[in-house]
Amino acid sequence: MEGRNEINFGNATILALGKAFPHQLVMQEFLVDGYFKNTNCDDPELKQRLTRLCKTTTVKTRYVVMSEEILKKYPELAVEGLPTVKQRLDICNAAVTEMAIEASQSCIKKWGRPISDITHVVYVSSSEARLPGGDLYLAKGLGLSPETKRVMLYFAGCSGGVAGLRVAKDIAENNPGSRVLLATSETTIIGFKPPSVDRPYDLVGVALFGDGAGAMIIGSNPIRDIERPLFELHTAIQHFLPDTEKIIDGRLTEEGISFKLERELPQIIEDNIEDFCNKLVSISGINDREYNKLFWAVHPGGPAILNRLEKKLDLSPEKLSASRRALADYGNASSNTIVYVLEYMLEENKDITDWGLILAFGPGITFEGILTKNLTI
Repeated sequence: MEGRNEINFGNATILALGKAFPHQLVMQEFLVDGYFKNTNCDDPELKQRLTRLCKTTTVKTRYVVMSEEILKKYPELAVEGLPTVKQRLDICNAAVTEMAIEASQSCIKKWGRPISDITHVVYVSSSEARLPGGDLYLAKGLGLSPETKRVMLYFAGCSGGVAGLRVAKDIAENNPGSRVLLATSETTIIGFKPPSVDRPYDLVGVALFGDGAGAMIIGSNPIRDIERPLFELHTAIQHFLPDTEKIIDGRLTEEGISFKLERELPQIIEDNIEDFCNKLVSISGINDREYNKLFWAVHPGGPAILNRLEKKLDLSPEKLSASRRALADYGNASSNTIVYVLEYMLEENKDITDWGLILAFGPGITFEGILTKNLTI
């Protein structure tokens, strides 16, 4: 492998990062009272359960599209059993487009090249459903050329951001001179529901998930003195675990998206993460057990997943600091969160080493991983 700061010719690189959020900032300590007030629920047992969950998630703040104004306009969203998928999609489709445009504009500004140089778009979301899709509305909102080639990844859940990065890498490496805009955008309104004793698992999502958007520019062979590559994407792999389809179960219903996360999810990830990481790091020639010599950009699905991964791989606590910080500041924002983790890694540059892994876990159960070289040191 080449030495520090050297780029392998033809390998895709991340050239810029960007993010955007809705205007509503929710402090975790005020979430419980606000949620039960907005849903007209006074069940003390459910309220106590959510209070406990809010503490264990380690989330401190989150951004959300949902607001009192939206609930006044659509009070049916807080009523159990009403068919509200049309109203939800009307809100979500507009919101995710607005956030994706804002995150992309921020990313393009940091990139420093004209928007007309974007040749491809990869758009990721589990928060909308329409034809044409959000990829077209993003391209239109940014003023991209009608010749821009677009790809959509829908309903990939928490692994969507890294899956999109894998697809963008393939596009960049197989289309010389291309520059790929990867945009992710999510809102929890698609699955917002009042608390119910019949769906206690819903409260995990209430305590954990947040809204927002992320963006990256990906391209091979950066132009010297114009583009400033951040990471080289060396090798990307994907693996699904047979017979685990029901562990992360999501369905689009007349009441929006219903998600169910089984309790054994962190244990399943712990049981399989070492073999998956070994496969990735073996490509680099690094000894399988020298995990603390790598940096770790891990999608923070929740504190239990991070804790089990840290323990299983015997990682030093600082190795997952960027993931834990992103979880605390933004919650689990699904496909977007890996952008926030990478930004924090660069900000904390003191702990970032030459080589590392970008990881995420989503429905399937699907593991996504990219062996990555830091180009900023």
